[in-house]
Amino acid sequence: MILEVSQIDTYYGTSHILQDVSLYVKEGEVVALLGRNGVGKTTTLRSIIGLSPPSRGSIRFLGKEICGPPAYEIARMGVAYVPDDYRIFPDLTAEENLEIARRLSSRKGYWNQARVLELFPALGDRLESKGINLSGGEKKMLAVGRALMANPSLMLLDEPSEGLAPLIVANLIEVLGKIREQNVTILLADQNLKFCRKVCTRGYILEKGVVRHEGEMEAIWNDEEIIRKYLVV
Repeated sequence: MILEVSQIDTYYGTSHILQDVSLYVKEGEVVALLGRNGVGKTTTLRSIIGLSPPSRGSIRFLGKEICGPPAYEIARMGVAYVPDDYRIFPDLTAEENLEIARRLSSRKGYWNQARVLELFPALGDRLESKGINLSGGEKKMLAVGRALMANPSLMLLDEPSEGLAPLIVANLIEVLGKIREQNVTILLADQNLKFCRKVCTRGYILEKGVVRHEGEMEAIWNDEEIIRKYLVV
């Protein structure tokens, strides 16, 4: 098991956001966190990476407890986080954004700049462009590419399909498949059930900070009652 989250509670101030959340991800899986806006999907990812540490519970990565260490230490262990707002350095070029991730990571592996550009050919023409001048789709590519430069074992993706044109979403589906082929396990949060069905093996559905349902993606896709109750906006 690459990731085991057990009975975590996470607060923002006095607001009890995650309540007794448990989930697991096996090595090589792509697993979805599903649910409407504001149900705790982002907080779950932030809890795992250490940006919003739980007040209770356990999070184990490759068998090691990671509840407690700061986010940068968890990242160095091999967990990468791509937030929904990308967090691209706006005054650095695309190439400098990739390079800084390489320099800050001591991990070695398959991913380097050349292989990131093979994955995202469009970035090759934008390497000298500053982050602030990139389109939303290009920023998404750069954020994922920058995460890969650290050669993670586990990647956390927050709303990867949000705001993207259908053609770019189709490309993202292909890209995530290629990433998975290089032994990167993925846990992603997204509202787009159709997208998740094409990339994920299993899913967890959250509502009001509680895991209400879990199962194979195909079973979730075919369960009209679950979709109506928890996923339809």
